[in-house]
Amino acid sequence: MEVRTIDIAPTRVAYLRYTGPFGPGIVSFWRDVFNPWRAAHGLMARTTYGVAQDDPGTTPPERCRYDACVEVDAGYVAEAPAALAELPGGRYAAARYRGNGSDIGAAWGAFYGQALPASGLEAAPGPCFERYPANYTEDADGVFECELCIPIK
Repeated sequence: MEVRTIDIAPTRVAYLRYTGPFGPGIVSFWRDVFNPWRAAHGLMARTTYGVAQDDPGTTPPERCRYDACVEVDAGYVAEAPAALAELPGGRYAAARYRGNGSDIGAAWGAFYGQALPASGLEAAPGPCFERYPANYTEDADGVFECELCIPIK
């Protein structure tokens, strides 16, 4: 896994929250809830983010929170069930991920546990996220690409 450093500007997002075990439930949430909501609000051709609010290693699975986010303009008004937030800007360690939703947890584990320490970088407090390009697609086998991003010191 190749790790590089990138600078990300603060980003205003609208999000829908998923609560429950990470894994297949998040894949279904994107497909059945978040993407239809984005389409209904004209937000399909924008960069999206998946933000884990909890560490599944220390938080009971039924209490884990994950926000599916989409970049929005400054004047965007979110209506329930959506909410607004700002992803913090700063320096991030980034790694490319190509695979399906069932394997992304293992990729996060390898990034944190092996690739980040091997790179000599140290994680900083703050949210980690997946960043999906505005032209994000998923093939017939559920394979997609994104960047895994960890804030660094």
